[in-house]
Amino acid sequence: MNDRNTGLGVVRGLVLRGLVRRALLSWLLAVTIEYLLLSVQKRGLSDLAAVGQMSILRVLCLLLGSFLLLCAASRRADTERAERWLMAGSFAVLSIVSLCANASVAFACAAFVCLALLLVYAKWGQAAKSEPLAASERHGRTALCLTAAFTLLFFAFVGLWTVCRVLAYRTPTYDFGIFSQMFHRMRTTGLPTTTLERDGLLSHFAVHVSPVYYLLLPFYCLFPHPATLQVLQAALLASCAFPLWLLAKKHGFAPLWRAALCLLLFLYPAFSGGAAYDLHENAFLTPLLLWLFYAMDCKKVWLTALFALLTLTVKEDAAVYVAVAGLYLTARSLLRPRDKKGAWMGVALVAVSAVWFAAVTGYLANYGDGVMTYRYANFMPEGSSSLLGVVETVLLLPMKLLFECTDADKLRFIALTLLPLLGLPLLTRKFERFFLLIPYLLINLMPDYPYQHSIYFQYTFGSTAFLMYLTVLNLADLQRALAGHRLRKTLPTLLAIVMSLYCFSTTIPGRGAYYMELYWENRASYAQTDAFLRTIPKDAAVAATTFYTTPLSDRATLYDVKYASRAHLLSAEYVLLDVSDTASYEKYGGLSKLIRFLQAQGYRETARLEDELILFQKMPAG
Repeated sequence: MNDRNTGLGVVRGLVLRGLVRRALLSWLLAVTIEYLLLSVQKRGLSDLAAVGQMSILRVLCLLLGSFLLLCAASRRADTERAERWLMAGSFAVLSIVSLCANASVAFACAAFVCLALLLVYAKWGQAAKSEPLAASERHGRTALCLTAAFTLLFFAFVGLWTVCRVLAYRTPTYDFGIFSQMFHRMRTTGLPTTTLERDGLLSHFAVHVSPVYYLLLPFYCLFPHPATLQVLQAALLASCAFPLWLLAKKHGFAPLWRAALCLLLFLYPAFSGGAAYDLHENAFLTPLLLWLFYAMDCKKVWLTALFALLTLTVKEDAAVYVAVAGLYLTARSLLRPRDKKGAWMGVALVAVSAVWFAAVTGYLANYGDGVMTYRYANFMPEGSSSLLGVVETVLLLPMKLLFECTDADKLRFIALTLLPLLGLPLLTRKFERFFLLIPYLLINLMPDYPYQHSIYFQYTFGSTAFLMYLTVLNLADLQRALAGHRLRKTLPTLLAIVMSLYCFSTTIPGRGAYYMELYWENRASYAQTDAFLRTIPKDAAVAATTFYTTPLSDRATLYDVKYASRAHLLSAEYVLLDVSDTASYEKYGGLSKLIRFLQAQGYRETARLEDELILFQKMPAG
């Protein structure tokens, strides 16, 4: 009976795989024909003129017609191999036509990589399910000690240089002063409100829905200082060693290889670099998603539910990560015999993510600042401001996606995120794993918002978890294929560590060392600044320039001079001006004009710290 069920499961997997293959082929044929119908002048990808000339209805009709013809042909003969080659051929035609209208070496290379993956699929097809590696537990204690050492070193390095940013007055209002004041108000009122973020008392959850911050609140209450937040973020990132170790163990890696994978993560430039712009809720994504992948692979329903829900509380767009994880789990489970549990878990993750995303985006649209869809303006047809416009563009014009991923900044980002992993996230014949690349494309490469494709900002944390998970999966397959070839089996991991070390050493340590040296060399001057700021009463409303909102954030009312309205500026009892921060005074016509304006409104200079800081106090009327 079990053999019969297994056989039926295999047949169902083959049928489903065939339906998916024909659906993708039909879509490729439809968009290729639609693109060929455009005039040569309309085939440019630098704008969205082509989308305006394409018909979604015609594409759907072509897709449906092609799908029905392919299904009918497959009933009479085994057409799998022909379908695979036809997919590669369709994409080749689409690429050639697109390149003729949009000549670019980078674009051609991106198209070639995609074509190469399709040619591998055409030649060899989908890889069969493989058994986990059978690894011994030799050197287990040594590996644990090494992993602990890597973890502590990473925590010390990231924690030290990010704390030095705070102590050296290098953390601006955006994006640290707002969170520092938010945590102060959470400690005193229980609410995540701030007067800094949008120039007035407002809940941060009206901008980003991030209840996960409350997990850090008990620790902040014990040590209520801005530097505590940097230490907590460093600890959060260092904690990724636990789920990554367990994931590697689950996939059969020996203890020393688990330690090597943890080292690979800590050397990954986009991981430690993501902390370069101070505190963000996105830092929760890497550990929570790695725990989610571990729970999924172990088929632990309640653990999967727990980490899926925790991930959803990180931010409104965290639903994308959980949905993609669910999509992958569903596809993987349906392609395996007797894995109904995994399929239902995957469907549940997608459904819960969709409901949560609709709820939080609806809340932000009606009661908050709205969803930041403007970051995808390069994919929105004229007149559209909805994410549905992005979906329409990708469905009608898939080469636009490749084209947008190949500008100079994004190519550098791709190099710094894929080369340290030796391209392992791409090296697989289990094509359902390519679903796991969606966050990398959607969050980092598609938008024109420059910070989303920089290793020094927080937008890398989610995609890092997916890329590391792909690395674990694909490296396990590679080691299995090279079993018996000890040197060849070892080489990919060693090369990845060497490449990560090189990329890390040329990007991150210099930045970290700069802030540590800056603080150490000027600590006496910073001590004077600390004493100067302590003269401002804690219960007073203050307006300050951007690098002084963090040390003054332990108060109920605080404004940034650059962004404050005149009414809010004049409501402050004290105004602190940094002489060197000329950008903050442009709307007033410069520092001298702002000083005259303040004096005319009843403010008087009460203290000055050399030629760096000037403190004004509002005098009583009369």
